[in-house]
Order: sequence, then C-alpha cells, then structure tokens
Amino acid sequence: MRLDKFLKVSRLIKRRTVANEACDAGRVLINGRTAKASASVKAGDVIEIGFGTKAVKVEVLDVQETVKKDEAKELFRYL
Repeated sequence: MRLDKFLKVSRLIKRRTVANEACDAGRVLINGRTAKASASVKAGDVIEIGFGTKAVKVEVLDVQETVKKDEAKELFRYL
C-alpha cells in the first residue's frame, strides 16, 4: 500500500493530501530513510513522522485498504 494512503487509513494523518505534503517536505521516514508518498508500506516497517518539534514513531502491524475508526489503532503500535 502507498505510504500516503496508509497514513490516512490508519488515521495517523487525517487527510491524504496532508500526508502527501508531509512526505514531499521530507518529514516522513520509513526505516530511517526519507520516503516519498508513493513508497510501499508493509507489516514490520517503522514509520517516523515529524510534527513541528515533536516526532511520532510507529511500527506497522497490519496493512488494510479500509478499516473502521475503532479498528484503525490496530494497524500500528507506538514506539
């Protein structure tokens, strides 16, 4: 699955366009490397997102095309 779509589906970032802009600005890393919005995400990857002065680091547990709001938390684990 594309990185920007995963960020939206998992609700780490609310909108896909915002996820796209974050990737273009270089604020999203996959396994320690700067990632484009089109980068592929799979279970086991570590994603780090820079929000201003704060960074959020998560491990991808599952990749699904669509999930309910309640189940979105089960797609990743905070590190």
